[in-house]
Amino acid sequence: MPNSVKVTVPATTANIGPGFDCLGAALTLYNQFQFTLLEAPAGTVKVDVTGTEAGRVTTDSSNLAYKAFVQAYEKLQQPVPALNIAIQLGVPLARGLGSSSTAIVGGLLGANHLAGQPFSPADLVALATEIEGHPDNVVPALVGGCQLAAASESGQWILSEVPWHPDIVPVVAIPDFELSTEAARSVLPQSYSRADAIFNMAHLGLLLRGLATGDGAWLREALCDRIHQPYRKALIPGYDKVTAAALAAGAHGLVISGAGPTLLALTPPDQAAAVQQTMQAAWTAAPAAVSVHILALDTAGARVEHL
Repeated sequence: MPNSVKVTVPATTANIGPGFDCLGAALTLYNQFQFTLLEAPAGTVKVDVTGTEAGRVTTDSSNLAYKAFVQAYEKLQQPVPALNIAIQLGVPLARGLGSSSTAIVGGLLGANHLAGQPFSPADLVALATEIEGHPDNVVPALVGGCQLAAASESGQWILSEVPWHPDIVPVVAIPDFELSTEAARSVLPQSYSRADAIFNMAHLGLLLRGLATGDGAWLREALCDRIHQPYRKALIPGYDKVTAAALAAGAHGLVISGAGPTLLALTPPDQAAAVQQTMQAAWTAAPAAVSVHILALDTAGARVEHL
């Protein structure tokens, strides 16, 4: 068994319009976690963090990657070894890009490999989802691509990879303010009408076909949603202005990434640069500091390297 492993985990965008809590995709932004066993008493932990917003990440036993690591060992009913965790951050915190899921997946994979890989892929999906509370971020972070997750009647997770046409380019606008998942969930209603439920079911089906075919007209309509976006957009200053700018520049559509406040535009390849520039200008005029990135679908998911 290795003494040290490095886990690279992609950012994710969840929901993607009507796919609330069940659909997500891995993107080409990354956090890295290196786990190294120490010669020290069991339960000892040392955490070092560098990169984006490193000063805001806890470096004691409350660190989320470490908590996931501990839960894996507790599941195995084994003592938690002394550990050093070196974290390199490239995914902004609390922006709707799955930063917490990268920590959960990183911690679980680090533990699994240092313990000799006792967990199966299905075990890891179940444990990650149990910790996170829903599968839409952790599943694509683990396995890559665009993934639809459904719970079976027996409680097992069934994963279906969603084809993503190569002519669909994700462009993310990341504003310089945070929006916690808890705050974003607090504005959602406790119940929905039958009409809204049917609307979202139909639009999710259309979205799956639009992603597979790259049909821009289908995507533009399919990205509409009545479950979360109408309620959350009020928490994101500049939402309407940025949306209008992205559509005018040629985007197929725009959605809230995860719980927000990052906004995700899906664009044709030849419009991606124009959409990037107009989203940057529109949000800066809102006003809000923002960084806009042309990304791609990460198809590999989390990677583990034995050191």
